[in-house]
Amino acid sequence: MSIGTTPRAYATVTGATATFTSTDGHREPITAAPGEDIRHLVVQRAAAEAIRSGMTLELVTCGDRGDHRLLVTAAGDISPAPSREAPEEHAASAASATGDPAEPATARRSFIDTTRTDTPSTGWRAVAARAGIRVSESPMQKLKRDAVACVSRHWAGSRLLAVVNGKGGIGKTMSTAMISAVFARYGGGSVLAWDNNDTRGTLGWRTEHGLYDTTIRDLLPAAPELLDPAASVSDIARFVHHQPADRYDVLRSNPELLAADQRIATAEFDLLTRVATHYYRLVIFDSGNDESADRWLRMIDYSHQLIIPTLPSADSAESAALLLEALKNRDEHSADLAANAVVVVTQPEPGSRRESVRIAHAFAGQVRVVGVIPFDPALKSGALRFDALRTRTRDAWILVAANAAIGLD
Repeated sequence: MSIGTTPRAYATVTGATATFTSTDGHREPITAAPGEDIRHLVVQRAAAEAIRSGMTLELVTCGDRGDHRLLVTAAGDISPAPSREAPEEHAASAASATGDPAEPATARRSFIDTTRTDTPSTGWRAVAARAGIRVSESPMQKLKRDAVACVSRHWAGSRLLAVVNGKGGIGKTMSTAMISAVFARYGGGSVLAWDNNDTRGTLGWRTEHGLYDTTIRDLLPAAPELLDPAASVSDIARFVHHQPADRYDVLRSNPELLAADQRIATAEFDLLTRVATHYYRLVIFDSGNDESADRWLRMIDYSHQLIIPTLPSADSAESAALLLEALKNRDEHSADLAANAVVVVTQPEPGSRRESVRIAHAFAGQVRVVGVIPFDPALKSGALRFDALRTRTRDAWILVAANAAIGLD
């Protein structure tokens, strides 16, 4: 639709008030409450008009904050209206057509705009921002934006993060999948979730199956070939299971085998780690429950950051606390990991918030930070997918991942 045939709505803005004229000529006052931005309200009203009519409209505003022309679609999208040719541009075109020389420019303006803008991508703040109207962020919006920026960073060299707690069934696999999804989605992939479990690890059960029915036992004999200088970056795809929506890869254990059939010695773990860090910028271990296993101890030696999940129950919290104590007494590296750990308390049921907060407070001071994940039915069972979560659950996992990222610097 050309701009000449686009229906128009008008708004005259004076201070905290405006008069809005709809496309059918109806006039109505708009008044901003204390703390509200009148321009934001005008844009909201125009979007509602476009949605109601099912047509794109042109919003023309004038008043004490300048003149603006915007296109508002029936989907609520806002964009600047095509600008009319300015008189000086018309004159320049005419001069070119007649062959008259133009005045020499004193300086050429660069085509490259290096100005950085942090424009929100969703919500009415985004609508107002695209319209050139500044609306202040709430503290929670700023916190989320900073968290996303934190998990989006890349480091010089690979980083390894371990999700640990000696008790089973307390959310290690869930935490591994969600944190992997956050880092991969916002950081551009190249994230591996490694099921480092001797005893029937379930990460493979709760994530999507790739093109090949392969596990860590298949990767081990192929490790020298994968480390060969002639190997391609795509060669690793035969041994991992890609998560299309969440963008990370899974290195599975075999949950159908007994621990005795899939134990990995220290030297084998070292070789596998060389492969993982050669192909991935971030490796996240879903650890087993045997804290004395060679692969578990070696995982700790390699890790840069620990995530310690727990439920709001006495036994799972005590297991986490005992693990922290053991690590503090193991060696200097383990003690540093314990002091800088991130504890995650996950609410398993809707009514468990109070106990979750109590457990979280009990860990405060023992570790660097404690996070609480609200109850979400999408985490209870079945496939673990970030998009299936409620908004506040996704935001909580983003904050947990950002706190973990701070420890990876």
